[in-house]
Amino acid sequence: MQALAYNTQLFFVALIFLLVSLLISTFKILREYERGVIFMLGRFYRVKGPGLIIVIPLVQQMVRVDLRTVVMDVPTQDVISRDNVSVQVNAVIYFRVIDAQKAIINVEDFLQATSQLAQTTLRSVLGQHELDEMLANRDMLNTDIQSILDSRTDGWGIKVSNVEIKHVDLNETMVRAIARQAEAERIRRAKVIHASGEMEASAKLVEAAQNLKKSPNAILLRYLQTLTEIAGEKNSTILFPLPMDLLKGVLNRVSDQEETPAKKTED
Repeated sequence: MQALAYNTQLFFVALIFLLVSLLISTFKILREYERGVIFMLGRFYRVKGPGLIIVIPLVQQMVRVDLRTVVMDVPTQDVISRDNVSVQVNAVIYFRVIDAQKAIINVEDFLQATSQLAQTTLRSVLGQHELDEMLANRDMLNTDIQSILDSRTDGWGIKVSNVEIKHVDLNETMVRAIARQAEAERIRRAKVIHASGEMEASAKLVEAAQNLKKSPNAILLRYLQTLTEIAGEKNSTILFPLPMDLLKGVLNRVSDQEETPAKKTED
């Protein structure tokens, strides 16, 4: 009798423990950013949450889905641009689940699927552009990749909000070539600017010469001003041009004096 009573007590304890375990497993708590996809006997039933929900043990199963934005690094990809330049590019994508039912039912692992799709899309889009466009128009490329990913993951219940290309790595040969190209471009701009300055200066000099031509004394004043500027530098030797107009009178007088004795001798 004692053994029977002991077994009966043990049975009731085990039964109570089982009932408590089932009761505990029946109630689930989902956070604000979580949703529970409920399957009843293997078929989709409904999406529940957040808060306290009831899941019938052995009849219903729940799969948790996080609705927060996921930041995913896209591994470095070897890309050949349209102008046949090999580069290594990596990026980061921001996405979140907006439909928990599609994210669980329509794809096996939406995180892995999104990662693989991002890698292939990155190579495909960048391969259609030249190297200069990759370096200068990153915003346009980010928008193109984001729109393609967003449209292809719509059936998975995923919204791709942003894509950012982080690094475009070039080999040393290409870096040197780009540096030479940039240097040549800067030299070209410097020559163009210098030529433009010479053209503007020549136009001003022509205008100044025309003004000086109207007043002969102005040329003499400008000449004296130049001498004053040179003398102010305290140079031991001063070289300055001598206008031939100032020497015409002296040369004419010398030639007249040479001609006068010659005429006297003939007489």
